[in-house]
Amino acid sequence: MEDGIYRYDLHVHTYEGSACARTPGAELADFYKSEGYAGLVVTDHFYAGNTRVPRDQPWEDWCAAFKKGFENVKARGDEIGLDVFYGWEYSYSGTDFLTYGLDNDWLLLHPEVRTMDVRAYLNLVRESGGFVSHAHPFHEAGYIPYIRLLPHHVDAVEVINATKPPVVNERAAAYAASYGLLTTAGSDCHSSGARRLGGIEVKRRLTSIGDLIGVLRQGDFRVFLNVKD
Repeated sequence: MEDGIYRYDLHVHTYEGSACARTPGAELADFYKSEGYAGLVVTDHFYAGNTRVPRDQPWEDWCAAFKKGFENVKARGDEIGLDVFYGWEYSYSGTDFLTYGLDNDWLLLHPEVRTMDVRAYLNLVRESGGFVSHAHPFHEAGYIPYIRLLPHHVDAVEVINATKPPVVNERAAAYAASYGLLTTAGSDCHSSGARRLGGIEVKRRLTSIGDLIGVLRQGDFRVFLNVKD
């Protein structure tokens, strides 16, 4: 990291939690350290999304298994001086929302999040003190039936997603600006071989996920995208 500049990736997937990810948590921690990051948020795909964790088990067991990727990144991060925070990527029929600020104690109290309407989920998260960023809102793919925008139910919009083409991020930035929404950025990293990385830069180390949310609310950061040759 540059002197006085600390980089954080707000959108990262582990092999343990996401079926589409290829790198185990401990290895991801080493990768991010080597790339000069101060920290990251683990945002594995949640229950209705592309999770690796089998759904045919009790909710308590599912939640414990789902958090394993984060725990492995965190354990290695503590050894090498990498800040690691917990979140998840909630999906509703192809529309994805990065969820920050809540933990497994909250999940255990709210098993209904597995099946509730997307707007009810977003409202519940925010009423509980969580923070929601709409991930890559203009991403188009065969598994996404149509683009959904819910500007009155989220806190922020992911305006840089390193895996998406420029037009997707440009549309996201215009959307955030038109509704006065906050912004986030991340790599959407699924592998330690990622060549496109992003996130936010801040002027001090962050101490917790709550500290991160405070920085996002204050706007005291800049977003960045780094593409390797």
